[in-house]
Amino acid sequence: MSQDLLIKMVSVGDEKGIGKGHVYYTRFNNKNKKDPSKRYETTKFNPVSKSHTVYKQKK
Repeated sequence: MSQDLLIKMVSVGDEKGIGKGHVYYTRFNNKNKKDPSKRYETTKFNPVSKSHTVYKQKK
């Protein structure tokens, strides 16, 4: 995996805070964003809480 496009996605947890801190690594090109001050966030499956939760860009 190319290291220049690699970002760390950290879970914010569900409503009760379960699964907070679970990490995904993915590729994302930050150079093509319209607003560079915003961080990338997406919804992914969290195996700790066994539900879909919001992941935010950490790195």
